[in-house]
Amino acid sequence: MTPPQRWALTVPFAGIPLSEHPKLYRQAEALGYDDLWSSETPNGTDGFTPLALAAPVTERMRLVTGIVNPYTRGPAVLAQTSGSLQEASGGRFVLGLGAASDVTVERFNGMVFEKPLSKVREAVAAIKPVLSVPADRGPGGLRLERPVQQRVPIVLAALRGKMLGLAAEVADGAFTNFLPLSGLPRVVEALRDGERAAGREERSTELACRFFILPMPEEQALGVARQMFAAYGSVPVYTNFFRWLGWSEQIDPMVEAYTSGDRRRAVELAPVELMREVFVFGSAEEIRARVHEFLEGGITTAVLTPIAAPEQVPALIDALARS
Repeated sequence: MTPPQRWALTVPFAGIPLSEHPKLYRQAEALGYDDLWSSETPNGTDGFTPLALAAPVTERMRLVTGIVNPYTRGPAVLAQTSGSLQEASGGRFVLGLGAASDVTVERFNGMVFEKPLSKVREAVAAIKPVLSVPADRGPGGLRLERPVQQRVPIVLAALRGKMLGLAAEVADGAFTNFLPLSGLPRVVEALRDGERAAGREERSTELACRFFILPMPEEQALGVARQMFAAYGSVPVYTNFFRWLGWSEQIDPMVEAYTSGDRRRAVELAPVELMREVFVFGSAEEIRARVHEFLEGGITTAVLTPIAAPEQVPALIDALARS
């Protein structure tokens, strides 16, 4: 069965205090948004707190971590936090799990980032039984004191073939990021290959994608995007992703400058053609039309990340609602 198309927002909203988020969550639900996906960054909020704030003030929207990782939280902690949010939300929680990056795991948390595919596979194997109905025992005999009454779905952050295949094999969905439109067919193909290898029904796996929304003209948007793209695109997991999609020639000079410490030069070398494919900009109508190109190409859940001044966010939530 093909998952339904969903229209979602990334939370928290930059520059807006968490204490002011509940009214924005109510606004989003009233406008018809389907999900809230949290963004956990090393120097930002954690992936669970924004969703915990959303649970009591919403009734319909799914609440998804997008993403948390199994290096900085063990399987028991992930299971108990997920179980608590599933109970608090009345069964609307989805665990978005992924390997994160060497920057997050090693530089900021002092852990070893190794064998990400195995780490994620092992984490799902440990957590899934505990978050199922009926529940089974997890690592060390773990069983929640308050078992979930509804199974917690799991979505895996996945960029390249092996992780997309793993998502199709052991999870309910895959979550990609910084995806150029021209790379969408290869990502979809890898997910379908994973479904076939796992003996699952074709197109049964949710495919979510985060879109960075710049509600401004192209020239202005590219100026804003350069800084973000140079930083993210130079992280090894994203560099390898773009190379896998055939963008080595365009991205390698930027990555070389960034890793050598010449950040200004890296920003200058950010490939405009690739940024045009990754970032979504223009009027609300142009943004919706562009995102729908991805939906027509196989994305099932569009996760919008508005990049705007805090005072513009409420109006932007309204303007970007699916018509």
